[in-house]
Amino acid sequence: MENILFDFISRYVDLNHEEKNALVELDIFKSYKKGTILLEQGQKSSNGYFVLKGCLRTYYIIEGEEKTTAFYTEIEGITPNCVLTKEPSEYNVACVEDCILTVASPDMEVEIFTKFPKFEKMCMVLSEELLSKQQIDFDAFKTSSPEQRYLNLLNKRPDLIQRVPQHQLASFLGITPQSLSRMRARIMNKNS
Repeated sequence: MENILFDFISRYVDLNHEEKNALVELDIFKSYKKGTILLEQGQKSSNGYFVLKGCLRTYYIIEGEEKTTAFYTEIEGITPNCVLTKEPSEYNVACVEDCILTVASPDMEVEIFTKFPKFEKMCMVLSEELLSKQQIDFDAFKTSSPEQRYLNLLNKRPDLIQRVPQHQLASFLGITPQSLSRMRARIMNKNS
């Protein structure tokens, strides 16, 4: 699994043997079963997650109903806002599938950045890329109809259609599972 991480990092910076060993020695590779809740609304946490294998979901519980806001799959990461604010989390993070993740805290990052400054530069570039992507995704969500959102999802992240339960997918799209079923049928009829 560490090779997946090293391959990803190599897109941004070259790692020497010492740097690779330093990452392995941090003991950041963790496995979690499907359904594991990594962070509950109201909890504090100091962990950020990077998905090597599997799928994570962030969601709020509003008036007893789950509202999915994001999915994170291979080679995507999430640092919950509560890690930065040191306040209780406003949302939940759970494993949609069995997952292999890297789990790191800000203290670990400081240690690595001190020993290997190039990691800090890499993380800054990654943060900028993530912020830009999230802004584009947010704008697309706000300016599109549910059907356009679904078609966009089919185009950009077709794997989610097979990996994620329909009720979570519907919640992510901002519609009910029944509306999603009708929309899928309508789209299939158009394409046949």
